Amino acid sequence: MSGEEEENAAELKIGDEFLKAKCLMNCEVALILDRKYEQLQQMSEDPTNQVSQVFEKSLQYVKRFSRYKNPDAVRQVREYPSSLKQLVSIDNNLIMMILCVLGNLCPETVEEAIAMVPSIRSKGRAHDDEAIEKMLNDLAMIKKFE
Repeated sequence: MSGEEEENAAELKIGDEFLKAKCLMNCEVALILDRKYEQLQQMSEDPTNQVSQVFEKSLQYVKRFSRYKNPDAVRQVREYPSSLKQLVSIDNNLIMMILCVLGNLCPETVEEAIAMVPSIRSKGRAHDDEAIEKMLNDLAMIKKFE
């Protein structure tokens, strides 16, 4: 962003590097780190060789705060953007970031969702609370049946 423009996440004024970034939910990071952990354990011939403390703590963190455990549920959440596009008229990368925030935090009410992701309401068309609530209910149903 230029020096004159000020970043503001609520208005989706963020740096270009974020517009191109891929956002992952905690459960996706947990799957990646689990696979990497297994690879490191298999490659290590020395049983005393351990992964770094940062790696271990990162793995513990994402496992602890993962809301979705089943990879199929994660896939369903990832396929949800078509419904989210109806709420927010922004580019796909930002929609995926919004989904990751909602998928990680699992807000239960419209007020919580708007507090966590103000752009749901402030960007694009103004939407009623019923549409946001439907989206939250859809995401909760995915979680419930995983």
